Amino acid sequence: MQPQAIAISGQAGSRGMTMRLIWLAVLSMAVLLMQAVSAMARPESLAPLAERVSPAVVNITTTTVVEGRTGPQGIVPEGSPFEDFFREFQDRNGNGSRPRRSSALGSGFVISEDGYIVTNNHVIEGADEIEIEFYPGEGQPRDLLPAEVIGTDPNTDIALLKVKAPAPLKFVKFGDSDTARVGDWVVAMGNPLGQGFSLSAGIVSARNRELSGSYDDYIQTDAAINRGNSGGPLFNMDGDVVGVNTAILSPNGGSIGIGFSMASNVVVKVVEQLKEYGETRRGWLGVKIQDVDADLAEAIGLEKARGALVTDVPDGPAKDAGVLAGDVIVSFDGVDVRDTRGLVRQVGNAEVGKTVRVVVYREGKTETLRVTLGRREDAERGPAAPQTGGGQPDSSEKELLGLSVGALTEQMRSELNVGEEVEGLAILSVDETSEAWEKGLRAGDVITEAGQQKVISISDLEARVEEAKEAGRKSLLLLVRRGGEPRFVALNLPE
Repeated sequence: MQPQAIAISGQAGSRGMTMRLIWLAVLSMAVLLMQAVSAMARPESLAPLAERVSPAVVNITTTTVVEGRTGPQGIVPEGSPFEDFFREFQDRNGNGSRPRRSSALGSGFVISEDGYIVTNNHVIEGADEIEIEFYPGEGQPRDLLPAEVIGTDPNTDIALLKVKAPAPLKFVKFGDSDTARVGDWVVAMGNPLGQGFSLSAGIVSARNRELSGSYDDYIQTDAAINRGNSGGPLFNMDGDVVGVNTAILSPNGGSIGIGFSMASNVVVKVVEQLKEYGETRRGWLGVKIQDVDADLAEAIGLEKARGALVTDVPDGPAKDAGVLAGDVIVSFDGVDVRDTRGLVRQVGNAEVGKTVRVVVYREGKTETLRVTLGRREDAERGPAAPQTGGGQPDSSEKELLGLSVGALTEQMRSELNVGEEVEGLAILSVDETSEAWEKGLRAGDVITEAGQQKVISISDLEARVEEAKEAGRKSLLLLVRRGGEPRFVALNLPE
């Protein structure tokens, strides 16, 4: 029995060794596979990509004629007893009032063989002369070429230029910036700090960044972007342009790995309009809006915070279609509206003159309206539409919801710069321990609506409070104006 037991033990050991060898082989294959995937994700060299796309990247030099200094600024303090002496010294040397030529550098890239070039608006803004220097290479122009401005869009900081070249130019294509993922490799090219053509590599650090504009959609990257890189392209690994390098976040003016490139899907639409019209033509709905937070959603009766709450409807397409202040726009042209920023971009990207379906949430149900869009640029140049109303306010005062409110008197209208057309209740004071104070209401604000109905007297406001309580609401929606600008605020009702 003993030999047999030994034989069985030996057989078990052999099987264990075999399994260990199999596992080692599997692990080795997994390591090799991971190395292969890593190699695919990050090429051994970016040189082939750089060689392919660099001929389309350009340096841009702008020249501006500025008036000479009228005084010795920067030499002595203003009002100094030596000011006249230095001014006479400048005039004797011909430096006092003579116009000077100021130069600046930037970057850009060619998008067509016939010479269209994209850059930032701030690179060429105010320039008297613009010259383009091409990457030194076979078939590229060797001399500086003058460029003309086809059109600019300050809202997205994009400009379109055109040069006349002796031969077809090498160019690059726009890619789909929506496919760029956080972690994808990207390459920035341009003319940083006037040092000439330069390449830097990094990854997409974040998406959908917003800096200051209504149409912002920036890709954040840690690829080095410095002064002079403005207007240059941000490439993906396929050599397609997914962004236009525009700005950096830096305490010292140099790259610290936080750069921003305007997404190509925004740029493409702008460039197409600039090429066709020489200017942008964005859709215009004609409403003032604000985001819907949880408190506003509860006060309105929405199941969740979504859409864009209409605070004002001046004369325009929306008013003609029946949109009302207090409506929540939940869908525009078949696309759900998440927030105000999304709606602004959706409307701006829509075609001027197009009739779209706008779904609004109103008084507990949705309603579909058909709106024929106007042009935002025309609306911005036009006069502001007056507001209208009617009725007589009372002259009493009362404290409600942490607010002391009273009728708008002529003296108040003058002090608060409130026009005769505005009707409502003036906020006389706000309890600093109240929710109203926490949500930003202040003395001098004017309540024009409560519960999405006009209020011109304290009794109106009290009635809206009681109606909200009877309807089981936990809060009351107020439309408040400050300096003419409206916004909605939801205040919790007392138990």
